[in-house]
Amino acid sequence: MQKSLIALITIALLCSNCKHAKSSKMEIDENTSSKFRIEILNDEALKIIDSNTTVKVLASGFTWTEGPLWVENGDFLLFSDIPKNKVYKLFDNDTITYLHPSGSFDEDFKGSEPGSNGLLLNDQGELVLLQHGERKVVKMDAPLNNPKPEYTTIVDNYQGKKLNSPNDAVYDTYGNLYFTDPPYGLPNLLKDSGKELDFQGVYCLLTSGDLILLDKDIEFPNGIGISKDGKSLYVSQSNPLKAVWYKYAIITPGKVQNKQLFYDVTSFIDKEGYLGLPDGLKINKKDVVFASGPGGIWIFNPEGILLAQIFTGERTSNCAFGLDEKKLFITADDYVLSVDLK
Repeated sequence: MQKSLIALITIALLCSNCKHAKSSKMEIDENTSSKFRIEILNDEALKIIDSNTTVKVLASGFTWTEGPLWVENGDFLLFSDIPKNKVYKLFDNDTITYLHPSGSFDEDFKGSEPGSNGLLLNDQGELVLLQHGERKVVKMDAPLNNPKPEYTTIVDNYQGKKLNSPNDAVYDTYGNLYFTDPPYGLPNLLKDSGKELDFQGVYCLLTSGDLILLDKDIEFPNGIGISKDGKSLYVSQSNPLKAVWYKYAIITPGKVQNKQLFYDVTSFIDKEGYLGLPDGLKINKKDVVFASGPGGIWIFNPEGILLAQIFTGERTSNCAFGLDEKKLFITADDYVLSVDLK
């Protein structure tokens, strides 16, 4: 990689409006300011992000945040707290409980991740949740401004066997749903006695209702995204022994080939300042990939050249774009963060 410019910015946190999960004012340890910084590694990144931008803390005090989703017509952010089995709503600097329970209705659930993970909207503007505890992909049967924990199952099995714990998903332009199914919602993960599939799959649920298995050879598939032309599929592998992102060519909906290594960060695992693994990802209108991984958010062009990094100092789970892709929301451990984009 050719490094034409390196600009290292240490961020002073802007926390005067920060709130915790109960919408009361929170305190930020002064030492957290050293966690947040942005490193520009290629001039191409300057088309995406200003070199003097800041990382802002929007909320904190959660357990494990995931699945950020900007709801444009409501001007608010939704995100999951998986261990708390909740979805929160962040608006006007306040955070309130939006759904509880969100991913499991079993009061005796034994695992550590009962809640919803990925959140997205379908073509009808309905909220779609990937439920760890229920082992389903569902949609919420209620308006976004009047949520109720009533759901319709979209998919919950492959060839009659229960899914593991659907994790993250993305729709293509035709309404086909691509999603990953690692074991993280199962109490004993790969060794769980309730596990019915002997693999962890990457799938495509066609609009016809057919569920197509795209790849069963990724031990811990996680984040997933599709390029804007619909020709490339990206999948994260959250395996500390092989922490990578893969890229596939989409031939037709539900059919991929030419699986390639997009980027490998295995060497960063356990390195100081690089907590976490490849996790959720999003792709902007110019096919720039924003991928959560060791240390924070890794920003790549479509050719797999690393353009910039947003360091959070925390295990970083996912990200989402705000209105017109001018803001990036980030879920990182107990934080919800934001960064302004061009």
